[in-house]
Amino acid sequence: MAVNEQEVEQIVKQILSQISGSPSGTAGTPSFSAGASATVPSVAHVAMLTSLEHFEVKEFPMPPVGDDDILVKVEGCGVCGTDAHEFKRDPFGLIPVALGHEGTGEIVKMGKNVKKDSAGKDLHVGDKVVTCMIFQDDPDITMYDLNKQNVGAADVYGLLPDDDVHLNGWFSDYILVRGGSTIFNVSDLDLDSRILIEPCAVLVHAVERAKTTNILRFNSRVVVQGCGPIGLICIAVLRTLGIQNITAVDGNEMRLNFAKRMGADHTVSFKDYQGIEALTGAVKESFGGHLADFAFQCTGNPAAHANIYKFIRNGGGLCELGFFVNGGDATINPHFDLCSKEITLVGSWVYTLRDYATTFDFLKRAKGIGLPMSELITHRFPLNEINEALQTNLAMKGLKIAIVN
Repeated sequence: MAVNEQEVEQIVKQILSQISGSPSGTAGTPSFSAGASATVPSVAHVAMLTSLEHFEVKEFPMPPVGDDDILVKVEGCGVCGTDAHEFKRDPFGLIPVALGHEGTGEIVKMGKNVKKDSAGKDLHVGDKVVTCMIFQDDPDITMYDLNKQNVGAADVYGLLPDDDVHLNGWFSDYILVRGGSTIFNVSDLDLDSRILIEPCAVLVHAVERAKTTNILRFNSRVVVQGCGPIGLICIAVLRTLGIQNITAVDGNEMRLNFAKRMGADHTVSFKDYQGIEALTGAVKESFGGHLADFAFQCTGNPAAHANIYKFIRNGGGLCELGFFVNGGDATINPHFDLCSKEITLVGSWVYTLRDYATTFDFLKRAKGIGLPMSELITHRFPLNEINEALQTNLAMKGLKIAIVN
């Protein structure tokens, strides 16, 4: 059947009308660009911690996106021990607060001034992203050491005071990343890997701190105390560096079994031994009669910190990274534990921007050598079950708990 020119024009107009949403019969030609925004709802849902051990999923109007801002649709966020502390005790005095700092999602809208991420990589709508710390200069620190911004004043999404935006944490379905924030394009990583970036960066930084002692080497005997997600990731980072002689110490058999899958050669359950002398003997036996060259303390338990010095040889090293909140005082003997053994002790606090970039490569390397990183995430909850997710974390069920939208 022949179709005349006017009929063709009318058909084209109808197709364009359907694409653009303009009324039938009008020439509503759509305009496309690389920076076009995705369809965004008028409200966002945010899990607000409104009282101890109680989140409420609240609706808030979607805020305007400024010229330097980025609106991200949240895909998932891990539950951190810090979230659990805030949920249980509110040690930072932030309630009401939108928590969640191990998050990732997809850019759905971005301001006209946003072109690149914190590593200089192009950003577009549809890219998968994570945020890092919002670093602020502390002249007393950064004047002397630019690598120490992490121990100056810094903010983090998920631990911000509530404001009129509300979209401040990753326990939500949208988050507004403000101008001046750090952000990374991680579109080449799968969702599980992206959820694990923040805790993995903590351990990449800790191992880098350990290396500054010049004691941690390829053939070092290393003990990792505490096999929660942080300790397990510590083992994985060490394995990707080629360190193989690793002993994991914990009291949970499931976690100790997973430690072996992450690369630990030996495991020691402190529940099997009475007293620090017997426990030290078990650690020493795991290394063929030697004490550790280096130790990582990942528990957040003051008694565990006091014990770990006993596992380390004279002239050995220790990295303490377990205390992200005040867990109380530890009692050590400065003569026997530090001076006479000449232990080199370093503390580790969160991470730097450089550690984030290293972490992306670590995750690819860990996957490449067959470490079961994604299996760290043992429980996934929807946003409306966030209270159950935090209670699961507090009950120490599984390993890493995540909210997945």
